[in-house]
Amino acid sequence: MHTIGIICEYNPLHLGHRKQLAMLRRQFGPDCGIVCLMSGNFVQRGHPAIFDKALRARAAVQCGADLVLELPVTYALSSAENFAAGGVAILGKLCTDLCFGAETADRDAFLRAAETLLSGAFPAVLRKYLDSGSSFPAARQLALEEMGVDSKLVASPNNILATEYCKAILSQDSPMNPLPILREGCYHDTEADPENPSATSVRQRILAGENWLSFVPEEAHGIFDGARIHTLAAGEKAVLAKLRTMEDWEFEALPYGSEGLWRKFMHACRSQSDLEEILTATKSKRYTRTRLDRMTMCAFLGITAQEIALPAPYARVLAFSDRGRQILKGVRDTKFFPNIGERLSSPYEALENRCGSLYGLFAELPEKPNREANTRVYYERQTN
Repeated sequence: MHTIGIICEYNPLHLGHRKQLAMLRRQFGPDCGIVCLMSGNFVQRGHPAIFDKALRARAAVQCGADLVLELPVTYALSSAENFAAGGVAILGKLCTDLCFGAETADRDAFLRAAETLLSGAFPAVLRKYLDSGSSFPAARQLALEEMGVDSKLVASPNNILATEYCKAILSQDSPMNPLPILREGCYHDTEADPENPSATSVRQRILAGENWLSFVPEEAHGIFDGARIHTLAAGEKAVLAKLRTMEDWEFEALPYGSEGLWRKFMHACRSQSDLEEILTATKSKRYTRTRLDRMTMCAFLGITAQEIALPAPYARVLAFSDRGRQILKGVRDTKFFPNIGERLSSPYEALENRCGSLYGLFAELPEKPNREANTRVYYERQTN
């Protein structure tokens, strides 16, 4: 039986996501298993997820997924490379295939780009462009182009992730087969396409109080409608309170603060009025804004560079269907997928609980701290 993995955020789940789930069911048959590894309450761009992870996981099962696992927060707040590597390491324990959307569906092209990134010659070429002052994404793109890879292949967020997925599959000798599919619509569109909306456009509609449910699968309307909204803006004062009380050593321990960036960030936190001013004062041509956003969120959550670098010891189950229950029963590494509600008494669990408690500070309406978020699992019976 095919078990297809998807690494996702569903922030929020929209019509394009359901289209992917339905396509996989058609292509591999009704008996295939679909496992979604979903970012929890904090997503890769360094922001809180707009809806709680439990609601988003429940919506995914309602719309066709069989099993939803939580991508550990230290992977979810990582660079594209570590985000992909962490996801592949987890799904490789369960899945035969890894499906991902991209601006091109050329599997072989992604594998060639991945092989180039893993080649012994690549680091020296990359260093040449980094030393010239290019940001890491720009330097990597220029280095790949010099080594014969079409630069367009790594010019968009989805294609960059697709290349990183293939690189992780190769470097980990993963049993999964990469399965790219063409992503219709634009990743960053602010105007919601009726059939292929971007998550960005749906979030903007939610925050503007405009109609957005029509861009979300009908099966998820009852789950999302009226749900508490979480935004970085709503929690800005809480973030500032943390940043303004951090010691020097705490800034130095942050991820993504190499080459003195942590010091520049520290000085900005101690001299600027708000988050935008802090990030503007820290930003330079060499570092992307998303890197700074992730560093800021890690500072607020108390996540260090050492913790980001360590492999996550387990992945939580968030939601499952009848078929998902069967997939879980076939898991060999049961310690990596702990029992529902199992308390693990590990440092990583303490980190998870801290993040669960702090997520509520980003709610637009007052929300109680929820240290039990990691024990909430929804069971949904598929109706199709």
